[in-house]
Amino acid sequence: MGTDDLNTLLSVEFEVFGQVQGCFFTKYCKDLALQLGITGWVKNTKMGTIVGKLQGRKAELEHMLDWLSTTGSPGCKIERCELRNWVYLTRFDYNDFSIRF
Repeated sequence: MGTDDLNTLLSVEFEVFGQVQGCFFTKYCKDLALQLGITGWVKNTKMGTIVGKLQGRKAELEHMLDWLSTTGSPGCKIERCELRNWVYLTRFDYNDFSIRF
């Protein structure tokens, strides 16, 4: 992988399974996304999972996806993180990162 690959703009949807609600997961997710310069959104589902869409450079997305898969917010228990709909972008669809309700 060349260094240009890390600057490639990508979009990906995610769903995090486990004990991930009631532990400020969406707040921590938003804080990290803003820190990394990632745009998109995150929200709780009625099924007890967390879903969202991330858009950013590959390097930052890899950091974010590692956090979603292994770390999460304090007190959460992540079982798995599923990723789908990887898309290459020429520009972002979102201006910021938001928590949806």
